Amino acid sequence: MGYAMKTELVETGLPKPVHRLSEEELAEKRAMTEIGAEVVAYMESYMRRKGFVQLMPVLLSPITDPLWPDPAAGIYKRLEFEIYGKTVRTMHSMIVHKLVAVSLLHKKIFIVSPNIRLEKPERSKTGRHLFEFSQLDFEARGATSKQIRKLIEGMLAGLVKHIGSSKKAELSSLHASLPKFSTPFKVLSREELEARYGTDWEEELPKHIDEPVWITDLPREFYDFEDPVTHKWDNFDLYLPKRGELVTGAKREYEHSKMLAKMRKAGVKEELYATLLDLAKDGKIKQSAGAGIGVERLIAWITSARHIGEVQPFPKIPGAVYEL
Repeated sequence: MGYAMKTELVETGLPKPVHRLSEEELAEKRAMTEIGAEVVAYMESYMRRKGFVQLMPVLLSPITDPLWPDPAAGIYKRLEFEIYGKTVRTMHSMIVHKLVAVSLLHKKIFIVSPNIRLEKPERSKTGRHLFEFSQLDFEARGATSKQIRKLIEGMLAGLVKHIGSSKKAELSSLHASLPKFSTPFKVLSREELEARYGTDWEEELPKHIDEPVWITDLPREFYDFEDPVTHKWDNFDLYLPKRGELVTGAKREYEHSKMLAKMRKAGVKEELYATLLDLAKDGKIKQSAGAGIGVERLIAWITSARHIGEVQPFPKIPGAVYEL
């Protein structure tokens, strides 16, 4: 990275590369990564205590999350290339793999899953978007959305308490104030928010809340459950004050006819999901519910980071390519 790029980062307020940090800034980065490591360790331990089996992540596959027609998706370019005569894609999320694994392998599974989503360059300015990030991705066979939300509330409450007691020195060095909240979190519907804030509710809501809030009934991808009579979606997001979305989850579709109809309605290429559809047609995909938690967003919230890239040792910010 030359002088021009270094100057550009300073002028735009983006995090600097680790090898260009001052000693004081390196100390802050150490504190953030120490806390980040403890956050991941706690979440993994929590999931194991709740009976979830950890699986290893998938990085390349012919199948990944289509991220369509989710209006919140801001994909700039989809990465795909050929290996061994087959087209593969970088993992957007392991949703399809989760549905198969929770149906055929274990009743409860989780993965700390690296994802690559080339977000639009202008999203560098939001302070909450990355093009390379990790999710705590999990799924439970036979579970409901309410059970998954309760599980997450318990995890976040225990995590904040644990970090507050185990990482006092690091939090103090960052002048970070741990978030304060009570559970259960308030639940609002998308319809309520559209009536209150209009179509820009996703940007407006974080400005008007002091604690995390669940949002339900969000029209999304084919794998989220939609009631065939009411057309209400049995899914949810968790929004944080000032920071926006942290969690995305749902009860899942598992019936072949519904999956196929929703793919066709949304214009999703059904041939890419032939294996999933075949399994569903044979009755091998079971009803489940689950979620994905943005690990870096969670760490940024806990450490009061100004920009989400600050919590990464090597920032991966839309529109910026660092040396490392």
